[in-house]
Amino acid sequence: MMPHSKLHVLHVSTEVFPFSRTGGLADVAGALPYAIQKHGHVSSTLSPWYETLNTPQPPEVIKSFQVPGIGNIELGQVTIDGVNHYFLNFPLVHTPKLYGYENDPERFARFCLAAMHALLHLPHVDVLHAHDWGVGLLPAMIQYAAPHPRLHGISTAFTIHNLQHQGRWNPQDVLGWTHLPSYLVHPDGVEFFGDVNYIKSGIRYADVVTTVSPTYAQEITTPLYGENLDGILRQTQYQGKLRGILNGLDTERWDPRVDPDIVQFSDYTGKKAATEALRQEFNFDEKPILAAVTRLATQKGLDLMLPFLKELLEDWNILILGGGDANLEGIFAVLDEHVPSFKFRSGMQEALSHRIYAGADAFLMPSRFEPCGLSQMISMRYGTLPIVRDTGGLHDTVPPHIGFRFREATPQALRNVLREARGVYEDKAAWEARVREGMKQDFSWEKAAAEYIALYRTLLED
Repeated sequence: MMPHSKLHVLHVSTEVFPFSRTGGLADVAGALPYAIQKHGHVSSTLSPWYETLNTPQPPEVIKSFQVPGIGNIELGQVTIDGVNHYFLNFPLVHTPKLYGYENDPERFARFCLAAMHALLHLPHVDVLHAHDWGVGLLPAMIQYAAPHPRLHGISTAFTIHNLQHQGRWNPQDVLGWTHLPSYLVHPDGVEFFGDVNYIKSGIRYADVVTTVSPTYAQEITTPLYGENLDGILRQTQYQGKLRGILNGLDTERWDPRVDPDIVQFSDYTGKKAATEALRQEFNFDEKPILAAVTRLATQKGLDLMLPFLKELLEDWNILILGGGDANLEGIFAVLDEHVPSFKFRSGMQEALSHRIYAGADAFLMPSRFEPCGLSQMISMRYGTLPIVRDTGGLHDTVPPHIGFRFREATPQALRNVLREARGVYEDKAAWEARVREGMKQDFSWEKAAAEYIALYRTLLED
């Protein structure tokens, strides 16, 4: 391929913003194609056609085709700002919610099979970029189960968004669903403690593997963060196939100057109005507002604040938006009911999340691990100082002269850094300087897109 020729990159993901979303995976799959297209290339997405898609009109059906083992597949398309978004419709994926079904392993294995057949009905693809465990079987299928020889020439990239979520099922079923050969089921292939491991398949058979931050790429090659896959990841790193490319941020969606969900502002002075609006909305007193917008999961580390919560509430108003762990939801709901300075809202509410990013003084991310994280980037852009554990993408994005970092995932370490942040808050000039510096940070997709394009070209030159 000529060095300046146009690429066509197809991003395959189980969720793509704004159509389907549970977290950062959708944000990346939704934003990266636009950034790549701005560099003069063609970039599109392929995802399941869920029962509910966030589109003004349903996708236009552009093709119907048959896939052995699935039946009829509808291929739909929506084009937004020049980017084509494709959707595959068949009963196993046409579901009310994205995940959480007992047959999720089958649903997404079948989706991978349908996606591979869909390539025969799409414009020529140079690089298939598969995102996370739900489509981790695709790189192996392109090599070993492709229904047409011309698919063998497609290069594959695989991005690990969160190594903890892997996707596992028994080999007999998976081989039947995907048409993969049985000789791949061994420890150096897709086998993992007797199962087929979907994310291991992506690592093992993609031409290149990326993670969503440089520090996380290093961390997952260690037993502490490797989720029992550190061995194959060290091997991948040794082969020169493992790269960490820091996620960008959709700076058009997250822009306090034009954000329709907030009291808009462009500097520290304007932010004060957004903070006051949030204070009034939740009837907070004059203490600073410490917020979190997050999944409630062990990974996210909010349980670390519970041992000293009473002391914490003497210094901060606390506002949490999120859902997940039933125990934490129960604790937070009781606190919301009985403690005026603690407010909890369940689930993910898009407009409210914008108001929280804009109005909070500090943003809490005490993650036990964090592949990248977007919340800390958003919070800085909105003048809210992040308080983060020094790990993964948080290490790569939160400078210590702007946010506050702590190393050990313990209540005492979190307590100390929150005391430090509260002390700095009392020095209005020092706090304002951090806020102003945070709002200057450039987290756009421009740099990441350029790194991905350079990476894709190396695949096509091999």
